[in-house]
Amino acid sequence: MLQPVPTKVVCLTQVVSVDELKDDEEYEEILEDMRMEGGKFGTLVNVVIPRPKPDGEASPGVGKVFLEYADVEGATKARAGMNGRKFGGNQVVAVFSWRTSFISVNMMPNHCLLSYVDLLMEFHKD
Repeated sequence: MLQPVPTKVVCLTQVVSVDELKDDEEYEEILEDMRMEGGKFGTLVNVVIPRPKPDGEASPGVGKVFLEYADVEGATKARAGMNGRKFGGNQVVAVFSWRTSFISVNMMPNHCLLSYVDLLMEFHKD
């Protein structure tokens, strides 16, 4: 069996629902929870939680959480520590993602962010 190649980024699935992400207050609480929980394993550089489009149309990445760490060690600990845990009644699945997917995500204009998430989701299809 192939072993996953550790990276600095962990993708969590089965973490949040579309309805939770629609509400601004709930979204901020989830973001803070992810920062706190993820920070237990190492230094977090970035947390990305894609949200549904305002018009209700499906949006790539919704329901997934991407945690970027300062080093592979932190991400490896997070993957091991979060995989299989319960979050909001759901059993979390944690996998490694590519570091290059996260370069400058916070600096992208909004019209580019959708393309970025679309590209990212091509690598994380269920």
